[in-house]
Order: sequence, then C-alpha cells, then structure tokens
Amino acid sequence: MRRYQIHFILAFIVLLVFACIFLVLGYIPARASLLYGLPAHSLSISDRIEYSARLLSHGDALTTPLDSNGIEQTFFIEQGESVSSVTTRLEESAIISSAEYLYDYLVYTGLDTTLQAGEHTLSPAQSIIDIADELQDATPEDITFTILPGWRMEEIAASLPTSGLDISPEVFIFSAQTPPQVLAFASPATMEGFFLPDSYLLPRTTTVDQLLDVIARNFTLHISDEMRAGFSTQGLDMNQAVILASIVERESIQNEEMTLIASVFVNRLNIGMTLGSDPTVQYALGYDSLNQTWWTNPLSLDDLKFDSPYNTYIYAGLPPAPISNPSLDALNAVAFPESSAYYYFQAKCDKSGFHTFAMTFEEHLANGCP
Repeated sequence: MRRYQIHFILAFIVLLVFACIFLVLGYIPARASLLYGLPAHSLSISDRIEYSARLLSHGDALTTPLDSNGIEQTFFIEQGESVSSVTTRLEESAIISSAEYLYDYLVYTGLDTTLQAGEHTLSPAQSIIDIADELQDATPEDITFTILPGWRMEEIAASLPTSGLDISPEVFIFSAQTPPQVLAFASPATMEGFFLPDSYLLPRTTTVDQLLDVIARNFTLHISDEMRAGFSTQGLDMNQAVILASIVERESIQNEEMTLIASVFVNRLNIGMTLGSDPTVQYALGYDSLNQTWWTNPLSLDDLKFDSPYNTYIYAGLPPAPISNPSLDALNAVAFPESSAYYYFQAKCDKSGFHTFAMTFEEHLANGCP
C-alpha cells in the first residue's frame, strides 16, 4: 500500500510540474499577448516569459492614467538618453505612476529601441501604454536650426541632414551662391559670411530659398547704424567688414580678446602689411580628408606657401571673400576695435586660449613658447 502511495505522490508531482510548465510556457505568454500584443522578436524565450509575467502582475496599472484630470506638459528626451533615464524622469515629473511599469512595457513590445529624441507633449491623463506610443513620435511642426560662430558654409550644409529640414547640403550650397536681394546693400559674392550665427525657429516645410531669406534678414536686422558708422571709420565697406570679422572670429578663442585682435588686423591693413592669418590659409586648403576637418591644424611650412588669394601670408590686404560666418561679437569688434599699437599676436603657451600681443617683430619672437 505504501508503494502505491509513493507512486501516486510522484505522479501528482509530475502532473503539477507539467501544469506549471504549461502555465509558464503557454498561458502566461498567451495572456500577455492577448492583452498587450505580441512580444518583441528580439526577446529570448526566457525574456518573453519574464516580461509577460511582469506585465500581468501590474494589473490595470498599464491602462489606468495617473490623473484623469491632469494637464499636458512638455517632456524632452535628449539624444542618446537611456530608456531607464526617460522612464525615471517621467515618474519624477508625475506623468506616469511607475517608471518600472513603463520600462517593462517598452522592453516587452520592443518600443524601447525606437524612442524618439526631442520634444513631446504628454499628460498624466494618458495611460502608460498611451505614453509609450507618444514617445515614438517627436515630430513637431517647427524645428530649431542652429548656426555656430566660425562655421564655413560647408559646415552649415553638413548640419542639414539632421536638422529636420528637407534641404540637401548640395542644394543649400548651390542656392547660397546667389544671395537674397535683402543683402544687396553689402554686395556679397555669395552668402558666405552672412549666415549670422543664431538659432532659427523654422517650420519643417521651410524651403532652401525661404531659409536663406530668413537668415539674410536676420543679418540685416542686427547691423545697426552705429555699426555701419564704425565700419566706415575703419575704412571698410560692409563686405570688407564682414571679411575681416570672419578672420577675427576664427582667430579668437576668448571673445573678450576680439576687439584687440581686430585692432592688430586694422593696424596691419593701414600700413599695407600682410595679415598673416592661419585661418585664411586653412580656408584656402579646404577639406582635410585625413583628419576630417575643414580647418587643417597645425599648418606646415608648405601649407603657409599655398598659392591662393585667400593666403594672407602671401597676399596683402583682405582675402576676396569671408572665410567663415562671424558672430555679432566679431562684427562689433571690427566696428569698434580697441585702440592699440600692436601688430602681432600669438597664442599663450598655457593653452588658455588667450594671446600675447606685441608691437614689434622682435617682441613677437621673444613671446614665443620655449
């Protein structure tokens, strides 16, 4: 009799194990699929079971808003931000009830790999599942297009593919060869130098001609009568002032030195001395494919001999056109340079970005780094 009892107990245990296996491998994933859709193909079998069980354990929390009367708020996802960081900040912002619940749902569905960086409009009146769907789309009607000080035209063009604007770099550069009529007062050969560094809020539907017109008008609006008078005082017309400002921009690391650097170049121009500016040679050399930069650094002795009208070591006066797009600070520095007797400057040896200035070449040599 005892033997039969043992067999019965063993059989019961086997059945119980099979029942548990069926529950784990069959019912739990099937139930989760019914309620939340199919799991991501990238999940392993064990992960599918684990996350299916986790979702089912959350009950109605995934479909119940945190606050049915909650108001919308802006939530921004940084480029490259982790999923756990996003879900944690959503909970901290009182948009969802649980970072863990949202994380589990995102991983189960595979939506964790398709979160969109950018600005989202979310509300605690939305469920966690609704929030997960909203995080897949960050396509506002307007985008912010940023131009950095000292960029040359090609660098601006290179930023277009990730800007949100449907304008190719090639179309941009081609169109920029013909400046908008609003810049006629400066008579520039191209738009180079007149892309005023700024952040531009634009509709995604902005065309290349509209983009160039907006930027050109922004440049015009920032050139005051006082600045124009300042350029004239330095003996520069508008186009010449922009050319010189483009050099000052590339030579200056610390903005507070711009007016003194501008004074050195103005002094040199006034006596017919070559400007001797490295950035003009860098511009002439063009793209450095080895180092993948438009600004070759350091320059070799052969580079300094490169024959180009932009090479201010060889040719006196200003180069034929701007070499970069100067900031408003650089333009103001050219309009109102410091009064100085300096004709030379070079970077300080402490790598601070500041320069030492000299009146004579002998002083300039003495300022060299040991």
